[in-house]
Amino acid sequence: MLSRTSIVDQFHVDTLIIGSVIEIGDSTFIQGFSRALAVHREVDTFFGNEGNFASYRAYTKPIPFPLIDEAITMQTVNLSPAIKVNSININGVSASSVVHIGSSQHIAMEARIKHIRQLQSRNFPEGQSEETQIYE
Repeated sequence: MLSRTSIVDQFHVDTLIIGSVIEIGDSTFIQGFSRALAVHREVDTFFGNEGNFASYRAYTKPIPFPLIDEAITMQTVNLSPAIKVNSININGVSASSVVHIGSSQHIAMEARIKHIRQLQSRNFPEGQSEETQIYE
């Protein structure tokens, strides 16, 4: 692993939530994973059996990774053995995100979010829809 020293004079994070990580130092492997089910309803109704991720294809469908079949030649010249930053100020880190200061060999991140909107049925006169409904 190519390694450079990371120097940060000041580091401040206001909020760190929902499985997020602050990693200071070198790492070999970082893996972040997050799933969320967001149900927005016009009427507050709870059925008690909600939240089964396996019921939705968004959580089980394999993620396609493109195959890289071309030769890549890279030459790196680090003119300085250190990366120096005066100040890092972060408002918030959420949903299995990673803030990492240092070198990493492998990083894999995945977030799957399913948004559902449940609206009440509306009965409109024949030939009208919500878009053409005239409000008096």
